[in-house]
Amino acid sequence: MTCFTEDDLTCDAFLGGKLHLWQPRRGRGYRAGVDPVLLAASIEAKAGQSVLELGCGAGAAVLCLGARVPGLTLTGCELQPAYAELARRNGGAALEVVEADLTEMPLHLRQRQFDHVLANPPYFDRAASVQSRDPGREAALGEATPLRQWVRTAARRLKPKGQAHFIHRAERLPEILAALPHEMGSVEVLPLASRAGRMPELILLRARKNGRGAFRLYHSFVMHRGVRHEGDGDSYVPEIEAVLRRGAPLVYPTS
Repeated sequence: MTCFTEDDLTCDAFLGGKLHLWQPRRGRGYRAGVDPVLLAASIEAKAGQSVLELGCGAGAAVLCLGARVPGLTLTGCELQPAYAELARRNGGAALEVVEADLTEMPLHLRQRQFDHVLANPPYFDRAASVQSRDPGREAALGEATPLRQWVRTAARRLKPKGQAHFIHRAERLPEILAALPHEMGSVEVLPLASRAGRMPELILLRARKNGRGAFRLYHSFVMHRGVRHEGDGDSYVPEIEAVLRRGAPLVYPTS
């Protein structure tokens, strides 16, 4: 994919204006939505820790995390040159961007380990869905590299006691759990439902390398208020509003 021109791009505010990102205009490539922001908000990182995002795109998730938690060492791995260039532009000196396939990382990245590895892998198995005509959107949404490879690569890049973090479709949860290597434990899953009374569409999952905690599956977190009627806009619950508008953390339940 060739690089974007200035006319192809918009500069959009995230976290209530704490972060601005260059990304493709609608219809000209993949644009980050709510999902990478929620993923970043769910990570309990601390200043001084190192973070790697697999498939970072234009950098939305890893840079949202960096905006919330100052003092992190941020790295992104991105396959598509045009999006890797956007991530470099968006992150500047705060984000190291490695242009590579996660299945063929360069040696200097394979020799490193991180406190946190996060990923928002493509959601859709193209054996059962329709391919996007836009190459950038297709790479972001259509699964080319098997989901198990994303999970195993994340685990390999973790320090002992480091955490892997994923957001994905709820129906793919069994695949993620099956792909987790034996050394990954203390698994926690937070289902995300659009509204009360609906089945969860998404899940947040985190697991710790060498973790020994019991598996935890929490009640669904409801993201929107009330019942949506035709013509209604999105009306988020206060916790999600705080994440999107103020850069607040999204805290897993404590019980």
